[in-house]
Amino acid sequence: METLRSNTEVIWFEQNLLNMPPEMCFEAPYWLVQNKVVGSAKGRGTTWFVQLEGLQGALRHYRRGGLFGKLIKDQYWFSGWENTRSFQEFALLRHLREKGVNVPRPIAARAKKLGPFYIADLLSERIPNAQDLVAKLQNTSLSRDIYRAIGQQIKQLHQAQVNHTDLNIHNILLDEDNTVWIIDFDKCAQQKGDDWKDSNLARLKRSFLKEVERFGIHWNEDEWEYLLGGYNTL
Repeated sequence: METLRSNTEVIWFEQNLLNMPPEMCFEAPYWLVQNKVVGSAKGRGTTWFVQLEGLQGALRHYRRGGLFGKLIKDQYWFSGWENTRSFQEFALLRHLREKGVNVPRPIAARAKKLGPFYIADLLSERIPNAQDLVAKLQNTSLSRDIYRAIGQQIKQLHQAQVNHTDLNIHNILLDEDNTVWIIDFDKCAQQKGDDWKDSNLARLKRSFLKEVERFGIHWNEDEWEYLLGGYNTL
């Protein structure tokens, strides 16, 4: 990991993944002028999908949600560079990849200080030809082996002592080879002990039940046991 520092801005980046000046990679107009925007997705803001050399990236500006987010859209209280949300997620992705968990490669992160506040951005790998479980299950059911693989990835996540505080089926992807990926680690962290792990799994199960109600996805509670079987084999 390389670092660029000034009094008001810090950029962390992986030199081998970034073939451009790091300070430019967080600017959507730069990608647009270079004709390297390959797509976008709407959430709290716009995530831009951009073409790097040999991989695609997902560029996200951190934005607040909820009622408070309507007042202060994208600023956070500054308490140190390594406490910024962008650095925390960047470092967590590096840790998980070192532990063998299938998560996107972190490419670059930025935090910019504005008085007592900061704004932040993250550029991470876009998993090619992947869909989240909601999209997959709207079209077809999944095999027992895939559910077991999902359970195994979650177990590896937990063995790395990472609490994914928003573990749901929108944040689990399958690529064209049915490899399982876990995404979206904003506000997640390493955590000691084991007490929180069951609540992670319970949250995930609730998301299956919720999407059955919303979208009629191809899932039934018997298949939850396949996922737990994979979780308990590691």
